[in-house]
Amino acid sequence: MRTRNSFWAPELGGVARVVALAWLLSFFFFPASAQDARKDSAEGTADSVALGRALYARHCARCHGFGMVSSGTVTYDLRRFPHNDKARFVNSVINGKGNMPPWKGTLSEEQVDLLWAYVLTGGKR
Repeated sequence: MRTRNSFWAPELGGVARVVALAWLLSFFFFPASAQDARKDSAEGTADSVALGRALYARHCARCHGFGMVSSGTVTYDLRRFPHNDKARFVNSVINGKGNMPPWKGTLSEEQVDLLWAYVLTGGKR
């Protein structure tokens, strides 16, 4: 005998039952999807890293070295840049710092974000 408060009560339409069941099962079969989304937003997708690598090679490698391996001690080693300080990175790129010229007007905000995605890899991807 079914009760009125039962999940499978006849008042609940067939489509609604399927949708509810699919939603519940998605937590068991796709538990990492939210974790993957956080990882992509924090580290950048493979596409954004590749685009950032190309921008780095064009604009930054001359001073900071290919793959972020600098040949001298004059420039900052970007492999050691703190991964939790994007604001500092953006400020340094846009406004310049020390011997580094400002890139404001040369690089867009989106391009700086792509560079950040690449910097987060430490030059390893």
